[in-house]
Amino acid sequence: MLQDRTLALTPPRRRFRIRRVVMERLRIPLMVAPVMLIILGLFVGSSIFVIGQSLGYMPVIDLYDLNFDAYEKLFDNDEFWWGTLLSFYIAFSSTVLSTVLAVVCALALRESFAGRKAMSFLFQLSLSIPHIVVALAILLLTTQSGLLARIAHGFGLIQTTGQFPELVFDRYSIGIILVYILKEVPFMGIIILAILQGMGREHEDTATTLGADRWQRFWHVILPLIAPGTLSAFIIVFAYVFGAFEIPYLLGRTDPAALPVVGLRYYLDVDLNARPQAMALNVFILVFILLLTGLYMRITRIYIRKDA
Repeated sequence: MLQDRTLALTPPRRRFRIRRVVMERLRIPLMVAPVMLIILGLFVGSSIFVIGQSLGYMPVIDLYDLNFDAYEKLFDNDEFWWGTLLSFYIAFSSTVLSTVLAVVCALALRESFAGRKAMSFLFQLSLSIPHIVVALAILLLTTQSGLLARIAHGFGLIQTTGQFPELVFDRYSIGIILVYILKEVPFMGIIILAILQGMGREHEDTATTLGADRWQRFWHVILPLIAPGTLSAFIIVFAYVFGAFEIPYLLGRTDPAALPVVGLRYYLDVDLNARPQAMALNVFILVFILLLTGLYMRITRIYIRKDA
């Protein structure tokens, strides 16, 4: 036995063991390294390109001097501030409503009832559907010449299809918010449901034993436990919706327009002197989303540290 132990501690065997441990630790980083290098290369390269043009470096039109003129013009432009307010309103409204509905749905799907698996499948079904497909469905259904307006007219609920509520291209961006709710509620609901299933019911049972009713159990037990994960999902969805382009472009008004749509308008301007202003707007969106990403990572680290 002593001989076997001595053999196990010989330098070749030890080196092999160290090498195997190192390879096990590096296996996952090495597997994801090619994809991460491509993503980081594209992100860093495009960011440098955008920041350079936002600072006025455009050799194609003989602009070489770095300056902040584009940012000054951007921040003096009312269209930029209205677009920022509209994007914030859409992102905040969509995310808050999605969070509330996601919590309700997660709590419902947590319970045992007949048809639970079917309901869970239907709840997750929209995750595989692209945002633009949902937007086109909302467009066909809810416009004043859409399917719902025609059905309402056919049943005599409205005299003309023009009397149907304006849900698309409206001043309150109802159609845009509805698309994001339909898409983000399942995403957030799955995250919250996983947290609920992972934490068990011990804390709730203890609160019930102490005389807490359903509302008290939710407010004082469930909500504090799901808050970190829910807040992280909130930040992810808010950052995505704030910087998203296609849905406001398809379903939104042209004046005021959401911030990404304003950026595209500047970018497609026939006057290339407006290009730095478009890039400055993109830098603004990038910095805002990076700040939200940093906040998300900070919350995640705090949450993991508390669990450790």
